[in-house]
Amino acid sequence: MKRWLFTFSLFFSLPTLALVILIDPGHGGEDEGARARYYYGKKKWRLIREKDIALSLAKKIHAELGKRNYNSYLTRSVDRTVTLAERAEIAEKIKADFFLSVHVNASEANEPRGFETYYLDNHQDSAIKKVERVENKNLEGEELIVNKILTDLVIDRTVKSSKPLAQSIHSRIQKLVGRKYKLKDRGVKPGLFYVLALTKRPAILLEVGFLSNSRELKKILDEKFQNRYAKAVAQGLDDYIKKNAKTEPSLL
Repeated sequence: MKRWLFTFSLFFSLPTLALVILIDPGHGGEDEGARARYYYGKKKWRLIREKDIALSLAKKIHAELGKRNYNSYLTRSVDRTVTLAERAEIAEKIKADFFLSVHVNASEANEPRGFETYYLDNHQDSAIKKVERVENKNLEGEELIVNKILTDLVIDRTVKSSKPLAQSIHSRIQKLVGRKYKLKDRGVKPGLFYVLALTKRPAILLEVGFLSNSRELKKILDEKFQNRYAKAVAQGLDDYIKKNAKTEPSLL
C-alpha cells in the first residue's frame, strides 16, 4: 500500500456525493522550498521553511472545507517528499474536482510583499517566469519535455474553470485577509506550473505572501492570520460553486 493512502484515512471527510477537493501543501521532505530567518529578539532567530508554512495552512484549509461538507484530502499530512507525479496520481485516484496548491513566495530582496493567485495558462510576463522557475525546479531532460507538452494540452481543457476559480478565491482573500493585514494585492495571474498541469483538472496555486519580507513573515506565522486565510479560501470556493452551478451541472 502506498504511503499516501495514510493521508486518505486521516483526512477523509463527509458524504461521498460532495465535491472532492485536493489540497496540496507545496514542497515537503527533502524539498524545503524557500527559507528565511525569523528574528524574535536582538540575537534570537529560527529558521522558517516554506514547506512547514504550506502544510500548516493546508491543514487549516482542509478543516474549513470539512465544515462546508466537501470531501477534502491532502497530498501530504506530514513533512515528507511528494513528487509531482505522486500529487497528480492522488488527484486521479480520488477523482478530485479541484486542486489547490499552497505556497509562500520569496525574493532575494527584502522589499517585495503581497499575495497572488495563479491559474494554468500561457503568458509572456518575465516576472511570473521567475516564480515558475522556482516552483518547477528539479525537472530536466525527458521529464521536462513531456511536462511541457502535457501543459499545452491541459490548458485548453481547464483554463475556463481555473481562471474564475482563482478570481473567486483571490477576491475573498483580499476582502478577509488583504485589507485587515494591509497586504499588497499582486493580482490573479496565469502561470505554467507543472503541478497544476499534471493534475489535469481545474487548479490554482496560492502564493500566500513573502517570507523574505520580515514584516510579512510575522503576519503569515500568526495563527489568526492562517485561520482567516483558510476561511477566505473556503468562502471563495463556495462563491465559485454558487455562481457556476447552473452552467456546470457537475457542481450540484
